[in-house]
Amino acid sequence: MEQENGTQVTEFILLGFAGQHKFWHILFIAFLVTYLVTLVGNIGMILLIRIDSCLHTPMYFFLQHLAFVDLCYASAVTPKMLQNFMSTEKSISFLGCFAQLLVYGTFATTDCYILAAMAVDRYVAICNPLHYPIVMSRRFCIQLLVGSYFMGFLNGSVNTSFTFSLNFCKSKAINHFFCDEPPILSLSCSSIDINIMLLTIFVGFNLMCTVLVVIFSYIFILAAILKISSTAGRRKAFSTCASHLAAVVIFYGTLSYMYLHHGTSGSQEQEKAASVFYGIMIPTLNPLIYSLRNQDVREALKGIGKKWF
Repeated sequence: MEQENGTQVTEFILLGFAGQHKFWHILFIAFLVTYLVTLVGNIGMILLIRIDSCLHTPMYFFLQHLAFVDLCYASAVTPKMLQNFMSTEKSISFLGCFAQLLVYGTFATTDCYILAAMAVDRYVAICNPLHYPIVMSRRFCIQLLVGSYFMGFLNGSVNTSFTFSLNFCKSKAINHFFCDEPPILSLSCSSIDINIMLLTIFVGFNLMCTVLVVIFSYIFILAAILKISSTAGRRKAFSTCASHLAAVVIFYGTLSYMYLHHGTSGSQEQEKAASVFYGIMIPTLNPLIYSLRNQDVREALKGIGKKWF
């Protein structure tokens, strides 16, 4: 990408958390511990589902890939952020920034669709239990998964390609702790109208589709649960989707906060804070939610513990 003076942008500077330089030791340790928990939790979830045959069901098929996706987009952001805490330059190469935005955008979007696919799975399990093995066949699950990855890659590749086709001449300093699209666009001296339009279309479409699937799935799930006469039956039915519902509320609640505060006073700092939760904390919380609130996972962990210890 060439600037107006003919020079080529070879790197960007990640400003990170402005005004927090005095506390970088504390932040470094906090984010390092969080990332280690993310690695252990998500890799552990993937291995547990692969090892325990009782977890070879559609729900855990999607959960295994949710853990993989969380691991990927957290790893796209956190290691570089930790490195910059220790560095005085805080730079990232042009290609590195391109790759970071591509990987983050791809897997963060895929996360939305996998959560929607899991909502469909819970809907079929509760509302049509007799047809569950037929409807949620392995072929259909694979189709939902491939569609999730495809939509994630489409969103990530299109927006990233158009973003890095711009000319950058205002500054090399990105006011963020990773290469996110809005702060990169603010550095461009080219027209960003097409980029804003694409970002709005893709984000709007992806959020609208996945949120509507989740909302309507849980409307029908709630209606089905309320029709169950026994309290024990209602509690058992709700427990099968409690972990997923908790993950959905946290995930989309954070997204809603980010977009509702966009453009307000101090929005850049608010968006950075929300990005920390969205990109770093949620991949840490998901394995904890599914292990602490899911009886099947707890039983699988106990079984593995008895075998090994």
